[in-house]
Amino acid sequence: MPIRRLPEDLVNRIAAGEVVERPASAVKELVENALDAGATRITVELEGGGLDLIAVTDDGCGMNADDLRLSLERHATSKLPTGDLEAIATMGFRGEALPSIASVSRFRITSRTTGGEGWEIEIDHGVIQRDGPASLPPGTRVSVADLFGKVPARRKFMKSPRAELAACLDTVRRLAMARADVGFGVAHEGRRILDAQPSADLLESARVARLAAILGQEFTDNAVAIDLVRDGLRLGGLAAVPTYSRGAADHQYLFVGGRPVKDRLLLGAVRGAYRDLLARDRHPVLALFLDVPFDFVDVNVHPAKTEVRFRDPALVRGLIVSGLRHALDTGSGHAATTVSDAALAAFHAEPLAPAPQSHRSASMFGEHSFRFNAPPQARAEAPSPVYAESRDTDLTAFPLGAARGQVHGSWIVSETADSLVIVDQHAAHERLTLEKMKRAMEGGGVRAQALLLPEVVELDEAECDGLEAHAAELAEMGLEIDRFGAGAILVRATPAILGNADAKALVRDLADDITSLGAAHSLKERLDEVFATMACHGSVRAGRSLSVTEMNALLREMEATPHSGQCNHGRPTYVKLARGDIEKLFGRR
Repeated sequence: MPIRRLPEDLVNRIAAGEVVERPASAVKELVENALDAGATRITVELEGGGLDLIAVTDDGCGMNADDLRLSLERHATSKLPTGDLEAIATMGFRGEALPSIASVSRFRITSRTTGGEGWEIEIDHGVIQRDGPASLPPGTRVSVADLFGKVPARRKFMKSPRAELAACLDTVRRLAMARADVGFGVAHEGRRILDAQPSADLLESARVARLAAILGQEFTDNAVAIDLVRDGLRLGGLAAVPTYSRGAADHQYLFVGGRPVKDRLLLGAVRGAYRDLLARDRHPVLALFLDVPFDFVDVNVHPAKTEVRFRDPALVRGLIVSGLRHALDTGSGHAATTVSDAALAAFHAEPLAPAPQSHRSASMFGEHSFRFNAPPQARAEAPSPVYAESRDTDLTAFPLGAARGQVHGSWIVSETADSLVIVDQHAAHERLTLEKMKRAMEGGGVRAQALLLPEVVELDEAECDGLEAHAAELAEMGLEIDRFGAGAILVRATPAILGNADAKALVRDLADDITSLGAAHSLKERLDEVFATMACHGSVRAGRSLSVTEMNALLREMEATPHSGQCNHGRPTYVKLARGDIEKLFGRR
């Protein structure tokens, strides 16, 4: 069969398969064109989730008739004046979007420059239907109806209108986060579902305001600011504290040079930064903005332009991990406000059951006639002198307040000037122990404490092999072991910081960790996970009675330790209930 040139309409339809996967893809291309045109206000109208209609209107520079016709030809663009693909300063640059969309829809584009005449071109699935004058304000309006209407093989793979609408809205939201200086509006079948007003504030304050408007004030209230500059790269944005996390990873918004991306390198760096702060089934919420020189990044990787390549990937990864860890270290000592909200929501008043007749009779003869079968498991002591001199002043000085008692041997109850704090003593001490071990390791190694009598731990031979292979690394972490036959390990010393930890239980858990890591991995590569296992064994256990002095010491250490608002598994270590909210529970407000 001889080689032949494909017809232009077929070429456009093939290109549409890469550029326009679904309505959200068309929305992305059209909104990016509006941004490149200098628009200050962009409105998106949708019907049927974008399958029936997409209309994007902007107040940008507009086009005259000749430029309008040229924009509908493949690879015709105004965005590469020098032809240098290493100096791309615009959102789009390929010149494929408009002809591709026009080849698979009923397409209409109307545009007008300031002081010029309006012009309109209408195309029905690649065939021009009208090319003539039109009336509209300066700017451009693009209407895309019946997307894939004549391509049933593509149309049947579209999702429900609700799912397609969600994808379109997510696309606009991401673009709106990147450009706080531009107003965005989205309406679906006449109902306004997004209205983000433009801001003239400075970049960072405008960005925070836009993120609050799109992601909600709750997110910004539970996030820390990121600001790091290194080797010409700048990282900014907001990252939520670990206790404000989600069960899915679709709330991570990443931008490179103002362009929304979904890049594996960036996502991997985010996971690395939160590694010892979240459980494996939880994901952080954040919006990160990476600004780099034009020649540092290649955006010409895929037609959708959501993947990028960096000239120095290691520098980018290090920047993100360092920026996130620094911000989280200095600003995430508190638990998310949603933790307290959830706790308050769990409270509800319960009417007391009528007292038995014998108790009602006994009350006539005084309280000593009552018999209690199960006394409450709570204990309170007089506060130590340092917290008793000036109640208000002292409580204001300590964010986690003064300990007032212990409940069920597990929960410390403390009081601040305006709230009640409930602390999970085991979870809190677990985090404190982990951070101490990390600091000790950075200082040259964890000090070991020799056992008076070495412990023999029986394990599978394979588990013993794994521990023996990592014996030198474990020794640096304060755990000294030797092989003791085919199926046993001799423990000679444990990390001093763990106190009287159960050596056998600790070694068994570490054997499980090493088995899951595999022989090819170094423990230092997964140091946080190993330390988390150790810290769990050296922490104050639930059920242990603490004196008020011990409880206050724990609270003070939490206030001075990074990440103390969450345990090693990402769960909150304390709940703070505001005085006003407690009053509401009792109907006093």
